[in-house]
Amino acid sequence: MSDAAPNLNPNPNVDPDPIPELRERAARLDAEDGLGKLRERFTLPDGVVYLDGNSLGALPAAVPGAVADVVNRQWGELLIRSWDESGWWTAPQRIGDRIAPLIGAAPGQVTVGDSTSVNLFKALVGAARLAAPGRTRMLVDATTFPTDGYIAASAARMTGLELVPVDPSDAVGALGDDTAVVLLNHVDYRTGRLHDLPGLTAAAHAAGALIVWDLCHSAGALPVGLDAHAVDLAVGCTYKYLNGGPGAPAYIYVAERHQGAFDSPLPGWNGHAEPFAMTPDYVPAEGPARMRVGTPDILSMLALESALEAWDGVDVEDVRAKSLALTDFFLECVAAYVPPGRVEPVTPAEHGRRGSQVSLRAEGAREVMAELISRGVVGDFRAPDVLRFGFTPLYVGFADVERAARTLGHIFG
Repeated sequence: MSDAAPNLNPNPNVDPDPIPELRERAARLDAEDGLGKLRERFTLPDGVVYLDGNSLGALPAAVPGAVADVVNRQWGELLIRSWDESGWWTAPQRIGDRIAPLIGAAPGQVTVGDSTSVNLFKALVGAARLAAPGRTRMLVDATTFPTDGYIAASAARMTGLELVPVDPSDAVGALGDDTAVVLLNHVDYRTGRLHDLPGLTAAAHAAGALIVWDLCHSAGALPVGLDAHAVDLAVGCTYKYLNGGPGAPAYIYVAERHQGAFDSPLPGWNGHAEPFAMTPDYVPAEGPARMRVGTPDILSMLALESALEAWDGVDVEDVRAKSLALTDFFLECVAAYVPPGRVEPVTPAEHGRRGSQVSLRAEGAREVMAELISRGVVGDFRAPDVLRFGFTPLYVGFADVERAARTLGHIFG
């Protein structure tokens, strides 16, 4: 489809008629939803259907009070004492352990801090240094979010590896005894395609390579199983499905079996075995602390810690079940409300290949998304022609889904 301006319905103030069966089913599904009460843990504007949690999660209701305490009491009153008395110093590992069960990791393997890009650089260079001698290639997801590609190219240059872009569906065939490291995305950011983490990890290991997974579009939306599937390293952000807030610190996972030999390319003072000894020689800390670099961003980090309380008592398997139900229902409603030929789903229909978003190709997608947002349905646009809708099961309901599809149909009407 082209990106030409589409013919849009000029009556945004007219509420489109619902299909009674779909509206009634949405109400019934919401009434039966065991996760529905979790919406109360978030602050959402009245009248807005928010389907962009795959870019920025909604505000957990407890965060403003927690941040006010960090600023007013911990910083304002305790001052530097808060590094010890308020637990600032241990926050990267403590919060990492809060994230660990959401990505299927045991404690002591996840460290919070820095950005996804910085953590990816650490993971890729560290993995290359762990690889068997004589290996010459780094495979990287050719469909990846651009920054991953930029970072991978730099890491490959630094470690003397040849960078080989490959579609994840072709990755197994591209593996060989010269492959050192593989970098893949668990969920494709543009299409919502879910890749086979267990199978691809096993294939990389069978070839003698290490694998690094980017979990930005899967953590908090579906089970990951890092330990169960023997993943080597992984990185991810916390401001999408984990709702950590804009610019929230990212995390890095290094499997326990690799931690003793992990050689970070960014050996900062915060990852030193004796950070306050101020010695000229670097000696890495034991365990996940060696993944630290500089002084943690405490304000954002403790906002994230409060945000993660929204996950208390939540089973990721239940989140996945609701995610699939939401996306199934959305696709059904789109088919019912949108005139034929106006949108084309690019997200796989099969549950085993779908993340927690639905991407639709549409003519004039940029203008369509702007119109949707003006009518209270917030998704996002990806060039050249993709409408992206992210479904965060902790606060998105089935009535939201029906309204979003109905509004989309009205725009095209």
